[in-house]
Amino acid sequence: MIKRFIEDRGGATAVEYGLIVAVLSLAIVAGVATATNSIEFLFANNTSRLQQSLN
Repeated sequence: MIKRFIEDRGGATAVEYGLIVAVLSLAIVAGVATATNSIEFLFANNTSRLQQSLN
């Protein structure tokens, strides 16, 4: 029974897939945060330009 448990590789594959999903999730969250900051900067910049042109 112990020999079968040691030779079983099914759990290792599940852990590897879990790590891949975790890394991809972190990359997606970081990408969304960066895109959000860029979009906020873009609109904030246009708003200030519009205010300057009206004055």
